[in-house]
Amino acid sequence: MSIWKKSVSVEILTATSLNTAVSHLGIEFLEVGEDFLTARVPVDPRTHQPYGLLHGGVSVVLAETLGSCGAAFASLEGWRAVGLDINANHLRGVSSGWVTGIARPVHIGRTTQVWQIDMRNDAGQMTCVSRITMAMLAPA
Repeated sequence: MSIWKKSVSVEILTATSLNTAVSHLGIEFLEVGEDFLTARVPVDPRTHQPYGLLHGGVSVVLAETLGSCGAAFASLEGWRAVGLDINANHLRGVSSGWVTGIARPVHIGRTTQVWQIDMRNDAGQMTCVSRITMAMLAPA
């Protein structure tokens, strides 16, 4: 059973992200499932930190993008999702290729949502795990 309350697709997510940090970092939406979203970020000079590894903040941008999009499209029309808290545990450095994230809801409530985002490198190894709490704002 689908969790989505609004029409959502890779094309819709991509279109809403044009000319934002998401598109500037090269983040690509890959799939919308019944209860998950996936996207990936390139590991290249625009996303590196000075040691040539994926910047931890970029992992957090990927996580927040997926969790925020998930919450927004799992909410009723007119409701808005805004971030309350996000944390990330960086588990493995990545110097090239892609990091792919999958976001799944932990809790979808009336006033809050919690999403878990797991990120993996091209070899399938976990690189970062993040959790975001979203406040759900009722229509004005």
